[in-house]
Amino acid sequence: MRGILLKMAALVFAACSGLAAATAFAGPGRLDGPLTMIVGYAPGGASDRAARIIAQELQSNLGIFITIENRTGAGGRVAADYVKATPAKNVVLLSNPAVMVAAPLVYKKLAYDPRADFKAVSMVAQYQFGVAVASDSPIKNLAGLVDWARAHPDEFKLSVPATGSLSHFVGLMLADKIGVKAGIVGHRDPALPMADLIDHSVPFAVDTLDMQVAQHLNKKIRILATSGTEREPQLSAIPTFTQAGVKLEALGWNAFFAPASMPNAEVRMLGKAIMEVVSTPSVQKTLRENGLIPVVADAAKTEQLIDAFRQRWEPVIRSSGFVVDK
Repeated sequence: MRGILLKMAALVFAACSGLAAATAFAGPGRLDGPLTMIVGYAPGGASDRAARIIAQELQSNLGIFITIENRTGAGGRVAADYVKATPAKNVVLLSNPAVMVAAPLVYKKLAYDPRADFKAVSMVAQYQFGVAVASDSPIKNLAGLVDWARAHPDEFKLSVPATGSLSHFVGLMLADKIGVKAGIVGHRDPALPMADLIDHSVPFAVDTLDMQVAQHLNKKIRILATSGTEREPQLSAIPTFTQAGVKLEALGWNAFFAPASMPNAEVRMLGKAIMEVVSTPSVQKTLRENGLIPVVADAAKTEQLIDAFRQRWEPVIRSSGFVVDK
């Protein structure tokens, strides 16, 4: 009997502990229910990976349920439209420069205003880009790509995860640096740029490095150069663009945004909680293993980083001449 009573007491204690964890974050400046993270891209991409890595630890820390919804389409804009319009306050968007910086410059008819309709919560990661070819391509390095593109300007095509994405503009920047025009092949599925290379339907691809590393290490593709200021640790033999003779540097980022309707106290609380998660060594290790560079930033710092990014990239995007009327 005593053993049964002890087991019952343990169960009651566990239940109460769980309840305390769940309710400890209710009230002013607290989340009083489950949290939904909206990702505008299919599972497997940089944004989706970052969301899932953060959500796993954040759910435990806050004592609330966190679900991730992938609302794909229109280069991430479908997800932004949804978060702007949703009445639920416990919804956040994990987004990137394509949605929050490039879209207002590219799309004349945009249903949201990144500054008016959203509040920055926390930037969590940055990432590099890479240009790659199929593993059996005769092009072995960036110099080979430059020579080939100049010799075959009408055939120089780049596969990217989506038109209007930062990969798209990195590709256009690369083409501009080497003095040719690039045909851009955009997709909705983040896996397709790599598939284009492997089946030889497109000769080159520009994508976030996290999508390329595994295929490179498995000898399915060959990365020719990366866009960071220094070499990616997992790819120590691969030079940066600048090291390979083309002066080009570019980093993307992933950050959480709340709808403008979320109270500032909740935004600050959630940002602080996410910062604590990203500061954890195990989370930083997992992010790096997924090709992501950890960033610890609260809402104010995130706004500063995005503003600096906007100032750098707006001239690049405008000079590309890429505009969509619809």
